[in-house]
Amino acid sequence: MKDNKSENHHDLKAYNNREFLHSPEARTIRILSEYLYPEQYFRKHKVKGTIVFFGSARSMSKKDYEEELASLQNQLANSIEQKEKDDLFQQIEELKSREDISNYYDDCVEISRLLSEWLKTNPTTKGIYVCTGGGGGMMEAANYGASLANLPNIGLNISLPYEQHPNHYISKNMIFEFHYFFMRKFWFVYLAKALVAMPGGFGTLDELFEILTLRQTHKVTKPLPIVLYGKNYWDNLLNFDYLIKKGMIKKSDLDLFHFSDSPQEAFEYIKNEILKNYSTKIKKDFEQEF
Repeated sequence: MKDNKSENHHDLKAYNNREFLHSPEARTIRILSEYLYPEQYFRKHKVKGTIVFFGSARSMSKKDYEEELASLQNQLANSIEQKEKDDLFQQIEELKSREDISNYYDDCVEISRLLSEWLKTNPTTKGIYVCTGGGGGMMEAANYGASLANLPNIGLNISLPYEQHPNHYISKNMIFEFHYFFMRKFWFVYLAKALVAMPGGFGTLDELFEILTLRQTHKVTKPLPIVLYGKNYWDNLLNFDYLIKKGMIKKSDLDLFHFSDSPQEAFEYIKNEILKNYSTKIKKDFEQEF
C-alpha cells in the first residue's frame, strides 16, 4: 500500500522536483532563473536603470563608531587586570584608525539621498533607482539614503555562509537573493547608468575592476560614469601611476573613473553625466533596454 506521506520523485513533474532542481545537472536552470526572474520583475515594475553603489559591508556609521568607542573607553576605565587593559587599549587604537571610514559611511548616505531626491523629481530619470549589493556597511548606507528620499531602492543580495543578510532599508519588493556571483554582477552592470565605488575590500575591488575591465575592453560601450569616492583611501590602496609607469595600463585609462571627496561634488558629477549622456535619448534607450 502506498504511503501518501512519502514522496515518490518519479511522480513529480521535473519542474516541481526539488531534488533534481538542486542537482548539478540542473545548474543551467538555476543560472537561467537568476537571469530571467530579475528581468521579468524589473520590466513589470518599470525599473529602467540604476545608480549602483559598491562598498564594504564592514563599515559603520559615525554614530555607531562613536558608541563603540565610548563603550571601549568605558570598559578600559573600569578594567583592573593589565592584560585586559592592554587588549582594550589596542582595540581602541585600531578603532580610531578607522574613524575616516565612518565618515565615508555618512557621506554615502548623503550622496544617495541627494541622487534619490533628484531622480524622484526629474522627468527624464523616471525609472532610475539606487541599487546596492544589499548587505550592511556602505551598501546599507546607500539604501538608507534612498529611503530618506522616499524613493524605491534595490538590493541584489548574495547568499554567503557567514554573511550577508539584506539590510532593512531596501524596498521590500526590491530585494533579490543570488547564489551566483556572476549573475549578480550581470545585473549590477546591465541596468547601470552610473556607479559609485565607496571604500571597500576584496568584494568591492572585484566588482570595481570587473567593470573597469569591461569598459577598458569596450565590452560595455554605453556611457557609464564611475566615481571613486574618497581619493585619499583609493590613493593609499592603489597606485595607478605605478601601473602607468610599468605599462600595465594607459594614461587614458584613468579617464574611466572620477575621484570625488564630497557628497555634493559626487552628486553634481553623476547628475551632469547622466543628463549629458541620456537626457535626449533616454526614453529610446530605456525602451530598448529589454
